[in-house]
Amino acid sequence: MKKGSNNKMSNCNTCPSNSKCGEENKNKCSKLIPRFGNIKHIIGVMSGKGGVGKSTITGTLAIKLAHKGYKVGVLDGDITGPSMPRFFGINTKRANIAQVEGTQDVKFSTVNTKLGVKVISLNLLTEKEEQPVIWRGPVITGVLTQMYSDTQWGELDYLLIDMPPGTGDIALTIMQEVPLEGIVIVSTPQDMVSMIVKKVVIMAEKMNINIIGAVENLSYVKCEKCGEKIRLFSKKSAREQAAYLGLPLLAELPMDLELADSMEDGNVEDYICNSVDYNTLIENFMDSLNKNR
Repeated sequence: MKKGSNNKMSNCNTCPSNSKCGEENKNKCSKLIPRFGNIKHIIGVMSGKGGVGKSTITGTLAIKLAHKGYKVGVLDGDITGPSMPRFFGINTKRANIAQVEGTQDVKFSTVNTKLGVKVISLNLLTEKEEQPVIWRGPVITGVLTQMYSDTQWGELDYLLIDMPPGTGDIALTIMQEVPLEGIVIVSTPQDMVSMIVKKVVIMAEKMNINIIGAVENLSYVKCEKCGEKIRLFSKKSAREQAAYLGLPLLAELPMDLELADSMEDGNVEDYICNSVDYNTLIENFMDSLNKNR
């Protein structure tokens, strides 16, 4: 992968955070902007721990936004464990890498889903999706910023960044260099998980990043016969867990076997578009986002 340009902020008009910046901040701003597109809102999806369904929440939000008519992109920021191509059922496709005319720089094309969501992931750039990347931190963060800056996004209303778990190099790079409008925190109903996720919340607060709210995933199993919610991991309610994090609750989502089947069958967009279980998530997400603008 050839090195792209280090495209620091040169035109505030194309920055999603423009309306919130004072003139002093604008003069000192060093945020990265995409070279081949215009993005109105950039949202990160984070968790302190892996295995909580962060990528699923990223994909679900992207599908619901696209279903509402918005132009949506997804950046798979989990470089060493990318999963967005599998989620959308586009893992057999490959993104193109082309040289920018008259330069040594490159640009990436997205792979578009059936609903029109534009996706870029390292798994779409490697020859085989099982091929591991055995890189140290500086290389990983360099590739991430390049995929963000040098992808042909076109005009987007929303770019969602599926971030790796934890508070390491990639999370820090995204918070420092990408003009995030806010982040969504994903957790599951266990005290140990909530404690680890709290670290991400505190990190975001220290970095002055707006937190849109929390999603409690894998919250319960719904009985097929009576509809009762059976909680397997904790007797505490999702609101209690969100209160511990100090965040508004966007949604509590069940363990959904049909969702898993739809991903394996490549029909996840149809399933999520038609499922009412995910309506609360997108409604509360939009409400919380609008309140903070």
